[in-house]
Amino acid sequence: MTSAQKTRAAQPAAGRRGGSPPESAAGRPPAGRRRRTAALTPWLFLAAPLTLLVMFTYIPVADMIGYSLTDWDGISPTRSYVGGENYTDLVTRPARFEVFLVSGFYLAASFVQIALALYFATVLSFNTRFRNLFKGLLFFPYLINGVAVGFVFLYFFQPDGTLDTLLRLFGVEGEHLWLGDPDLANPSLAGVSVWRFMGLNMVLFLGAIQSIPPHLYEAAALDGANRWQQFRHIIVPGIKPVISLSFILAVSGSLAVFEIPYIMTGGANGTETFVIQTVKLAFQFDKVGLASASAVVLLILIVLITWVQRRLIPEERVELS
Repeated sequence: MTSAQKTRAAQPAAGRRGGSPPESAAGRPPAGRRRRTAALTPWLFLAAPLTLLVMFTYIPVADMIGYSLTDWDGISPTRSYVGGENYTDLVTRPARFEVFLVSGFYLAASFVQIALALYFATVLSFNTRFRNLFKGLLFFPYLINGVAVGFVFLYFFQPDGTLDTLLRLFGVEGEHLWLGDPDLANPSLAGVSVWRFMGLNMVLFLGAIQSIPPHLYEAAALDGANRWQQFRHIIVPGIKPVISLSFILAVSGSLAVFEIPYIMTGGANGTETFVIQTVKLAFQFDKVGLASASAVVLLILIVLITWVQRRLIPEERVELS
């Protein structure tokens, strides 16, 4: 071996013994810095949504709780601390909670809505002609602004209006005060909520149904199972968490109904809900402190009912194979 070859062979060995580190590790940061970067990266992505959540949810809730302990009228630059006086006023006036009876109409309507949404989601999950068209038609009402929905159905429910005209085609004569009769107003408004929100539940159910492995349907068909048996033994167990979530949203939503009855009747003729009552306390009677206490009570009720539902119907991990 020549002297030049010996020199070239000795250079890598010298680098391994104590020279410069290999090229692959030359630009790599220390292990401690990598761990800190890996721990910090998720928080960088969460910074913006967490900031918005704190600014527009938690801080307003904290302010609302603070207002509920005062007698602020919403206008005066000063407000006096009254402690739990607003809550005492609410508790000692049971009439303020009678409006929750109106929520019963919306709760019953939400069960009808869930049943219809589950039916249409099941039908459209199979090979149905024009199913994409029907999906769009059923989901479209949810995309419409609530104010627009209210004004459209104001004309729909007018005496001798669209609904009365349709009923006459089926032999039902006469004019009906759909929004003026206390016996008809709440069922009519609840029907509007079914029409508007059914598409949202249908999309939730449809997404859950499509996540079920297709081979289960094939195996069931080979065993001679019909559509009803596939729905009962495959679809319902497979989407049980989504169904329980829909019931939780139905109960909380029925307690917090606002825009449809507020726009269409303003709470008249026995259609006033707890939220409409709270809004009137704040902006009509200038009792922002009392209205804030009402809002806090509603928040506590919704959280409590949701917790009870989760205890009665615990979340289960569904594994279909």
